Amino acid sequence: MPPASSHLWGKRASTWICESCRLTSSRGFASTSRHSANPSKRTKLPDRPARTRFAPSPTGNLHLGSIRTALFNYLLARRTGGQFLLRIEDTDQKRTVPGAEDRLFKDLRWAGLQWDEGPIVGGAYGPYRQSERLFLYHTHIQTLLEDHKAYPCFCSTERIDHLNRMRHEKGLPLGYDRKCLDIPVEQAEERVARGEAHVIRFHVPQQYPKYEDLVYGKSGHGDAKSKQYMFDEPVFDDPVLIKSDGFPTYHFANVVDDKLMQITHVIRGSEWMSSTPLHVALYDAFDWTPPQYGHVPLLVDAKRQKLSKRNFDSDISSFRDKQAIFPETLTNFAALLGWSHQQKSDVMDLSELENIFDLKITKGNTIVAFEKLNFLQEQHARRRVDARGEQFEQMIRDVAVALLEKHGAAKITQFVSKRKLRDVIASMLETESLPYQNPRRFVDSIDVFLKDDYALKRSPLRDVVADLTFLPDIRVAATTLLLVPTESWTREAHRANLAQLEIQRPTASSSEQASLAAKAGKKNLYAFLRWALLGGAQGPSIPDTMEVLGRDTCERRIREAVLLAREIETENTTAQLTVQRVPRRQWQSHSLRSASAGSAG
Repeated sequence: MPPASSHLWGKRASTWICESCRLTSSRGFASTSRHSANPSKRTKLPDRPARTRFAPSPTGNLHLGSIRTALFNYLLARRTGGQFLLRIEDTDQKRTVPGAEDRLFKDLRWAGLQWDEGPIVGGAYGPYRQSERLFLYHTHIQTLLEDHKAYPCFCSTERIDHLNRMRHEKGLPLGYDRKCLDIPVEQAEERVARGEAHVIRFHVPQQYPKYEDLVYGKSGHGDAKSKQYMFDEPVFDDPVLIKSDGFPTYHFANVVDDKLMQITHVIRGSEWMSSTPLHVALYDAFDWTPPQYGHVPLLVDAKRQKLSKRNFDSDISSFRDKQAIFPETLTNFAALLGWSHQQKSDVMDLSELENIFDLKITKGNTIVAFEKLNFLQEQHARRRVDARGEQFEQMIRDVAVALLEKHGAAKITQFVSKRKLRDVIASMLETESLPYQNPRRFVDSIDVFLKDDYALKRSPLRDVVADLTFLPDIRVAATTLLLVPTESWTREAHRANLAQLEIQRPTASSSEQASLAAKAGKKNLYAFLRWALLGGAQGPSIPDTMEVLGRDTCERRIREAVLLAREIETENTTAQLTVQRVPRRQWQSHSLRSASAGSAG
């Protein structure tokens, strides 16, 4: 790797300036106001196409926070008719993970966030990997060296560690003492030419400039940043721009790349707000106009602690592969984490978000409630079902695999009978009372249909049908439902037939009594059918249950239940006749014995 700087960067004064003079001279320092342009409204969209970027490091999988950052930049570009760029920030070679870059591409494409410029697709401002742009950083660092806004630092790591340790022990803030700032140019250049290890530091201004944040408004430190807490032991920020291995630090490469790629808007996490004044200062040092910055809130858990990977598996691969979350669900969920809208519903796919996104980003931390993710998944599943198409067919295939894994082919074949497995699963998914979150959880929710011991778990019929005088009409009504042919065995047909069935007592003496009897009869009929079909277990509506179970299963179970009902009806009738045939003397004797027993008790 060539030295970070290898030629003269111009003559500069090397005389010592006391700190009091430095402070006095700093009062006259004024940064350019280019970056302080006030938009008319904080939430107003740009009046020109926005060029945005997502710049991840290939150090691991994307997580929820990073996909949200990518999404907001993507949506701003799409909403304004601009371009969304992907840039790989791989200058930290020690932390780069093999294969991580390919996973980044996969995750973004799965979420639907296709970039307009970047790796694979190319573009006019490449290359789009920082490791391939080193010559650009070396060129631009020379500009800062020549303008005396950067300087080589030859201090060893051991010296910097010792300096920080000593200051820490004294309770002083950490920083750099600028020991190498005033090394004469010729001497510094000679040491560089000899290959002596060094870094390039930024000579920070006495005061960082403020900037106009798209979310927080006027932002920045605004105070003296030289950290002169003790005049005898002053320290300064002066961050490293070029490391000893010739690679740029994040701050320097970030600024150079955003400028050269003509980025107009940067949406990123609020944890970067403390670094933005430095970035704006670097723009000022180059006499460049910075992009507009907008910082989105930090993601926290219910305890308002930063969302930690230790407590939550928030990798995109986990959402996709383990939880089987739909991509439109995840982008919908991520969009709502810190962005507010005026739509009637929170349920939106990516195309809808592209049409309505604006910069109404909330301030303050955002609590991540994964219950909302589950709700959105159910809603988007319903959308897929209603739309039919390939996504619906994929849901059917996924549920089929989960069914076979849990219950085995023999049991599923028996349950399906003469029907097609695809049609049975489609019927289940169409049942609105069966929410879908992922294939495995859906299969767990439909276990009620596949239980073989449903009859053994039935409650006594006398506990189900409160009034046994309805049993004759209930038996007839239930049997009537079986007259529907196989080709018409649908929930719509069952719903219509159930609505037409009338169960009334012929002994009702008034229309009001007849109406009450009809309601009671229907209630007992539905209780009887649930008892017959599912052993009384909770589940979808009777029409939905009948369609899912199929005609063969329903006929077998209803006929079994009708026979049991007839037996109970016969027993009840016999008991009534026996009571009627008891002679008057026996009734009197029985009553006396009962009274005597009651007195004895």
